[in-house]
Amino acid sequence: MQTSMKADHHALRVQEVRRQLARGGPAWTRAFDDDFEYITLPERDCDLVRDVLIAEHAETVVEVGLAYGSSALAVGEALVSRYHDTPQHILIDPYQKEMWGNVGWDLLCSAGLDQIATLLQDRSSDAFPRLIAEGLNADAAFVDGSHLFHDVFLDFYYLRQVVKPGGLVIIDDADKPSVRTAAHYFEVNLGWTAQPDLFAAGTWRVGNDPSGESRPRCQAFRLPDVLPEPRSGDFLPF
Repeated sequence: MQTSMKADHHALRVQEVRRQLARGGPAWTRAFDDDFEYITLPERDCDLVRDVLIAEHAETVVEVGLAYGSSALAVGEALVSRYHDTPQHILIDPYQKEMWGNVGWDLLCSAGLDQIATLLQDRSSDAFPRLIAEGLNADAAFVDGSHLFHDVFLDFYYLRQVVKPGGLVIIDDADKPSVRTAAHYFEVNLGWTAQPDLFAAGTWRVGNDPSGESRPRCQAFRLPDVLPEPRSGDFLPF
């Protein structure tokens, strides 16, 4: 009972920080017009991320990209809401200090989530091999890092080794061609299965092509229960 009461109190604390961020914005933003609104994951999508991770019973989550911290707070709320013995939130963001002024990390600390979170201020291409060598086994991942195709592809490549079989990978900006194309390779060739219903109630937009089809901003993919190792001749165009 004492453990559940402590978890409930912590979740309420995180909810309050999330609410303040969504309503008033961060204490500092970059010198671009409406930068917070443009960069941050909208509140209703954050709610969906939280609810999906709670439904997954996720205890260990790895997140690529911290920025202003809205999605990280949602992940943290999910982790402290389930009364886990050892919740763990691994965050990767090489620019949190120099580009984002530590705003996202400071918000996590104000919500008490630094108790369960670890920030790696390295490129994901450098951080993931170390995490794999250390034996990290995550239940789920949230990806909102670089949107260059080769960077996104590399994040997915490593997450295939980090997220457990049958686990979930959630991606932001899934409507953007570079992100969508990278994800499609893993669908076609490596058995990732899109979960279209999970974010159907979230933000929809067109991406980089104003004449294109409207798509959910976030998308989730279920990894196969047995990870395939296809041969070179099995390659399917994507």
